[in-house]
Amino acid sequence: MAVSKDITKAIKNEPQKVDPNTLGIKSLMGMPSMKSKFESVLKEKSNGFITSVLNLVNNDTYLAQSNAMSIVTSAMVAATLDLPIDKNLGYAWIVPFKDKSHGFQQYAQFQIGYKGYIQLALRTGLYKHITATVVYEGEIKNWDRLKESYERGERTSDEVVGYLGYFETINGFQKTVYWTKDEMEAHRVKFNKAKNKNQLTGVWASNYDAMAIKTVLRNMLSKWGILSIEMQKAQGADGQVIDDANDIDDSGNILKDVTPEDAATEPEELDEPTGTATPEQMDFSDVDKQLGTK
Repeated sequence: MAVSKDITKAIKNEPQKVDPNTLGIKSLMGMPSMKSKFESVLKEKSNGFITSVLNLVNNDTYLAQSNAMSIVTSAMVAATLDLPIDKNLGYAWIVPFKDKSHGFQQYAQFQIGYKGYIQLALRTGLYKHITATVVYEGEIKNWDRLKESYERGERTSDEVVGYLGYFETINGFQKTVYWTKDEMEAHRVKFNKAKNKNQLTGVWASNYDAMAIKTVLRNMLSKWGILSIEMQKAQGADGQVIDDANDIDDSGNILKDVTPEDAATEPEELDEPTGTATPEQMDFSDVDKQLGTK
């Protein structure tokens, strides 16, 4: 189905005997062998998706300077998950980074947004409710992490004090997770690979709340959720640099042992492309309805 070991062979075996590593993104995406791979995954939607990839690169200077094959393979992961890469939608992104494992050359990295995780969860048909949101000062009192219960309070300011995730499956299982802002910051610092661990970089700098919501949601689903093959694939690919077609199998699964730490960078890390819309933050009243606390 998707990008596999034979895609590189197919490109090299075309009449021109082309080395894929020497081609730009437009030439790569325009090759018959590459088009057929996307068509096998997306069917009639393939042309529109390829156009969206080219438009994304053309409108982002940093991404245009990144390794072309890493862009293509990141796009293929998005295609196999059937997630749009329009950064204004917030489902998934192809983000440029200077990768320390490649001598700080620029590579593209697939990243999924919290909306993407929610979308994949809903597709399973096994979730009755699922949400994640910011919590403002005064809205939660006496959080009991053992019983996963709390008292509702009134919002007293615009200060974000935590992040809440919740889901209920169709068989009645419920899970509520709450991280304070301090807990989230400790998590961010722990996994920050920059020299200055306290420094906000990349998407954490441009959209802290969106990354925090995603962190809560991903952690909650990976520990207690029902994970479809799609969701497992998404978690495996999220935040990884894939620079070779041989690193993805026929179903879009990552074969190469690359961790987010491998893809992390020092201060040369690039911010997420400008123009990324802030993901919608659900009104807390919607959580009340789903939790039945009001």
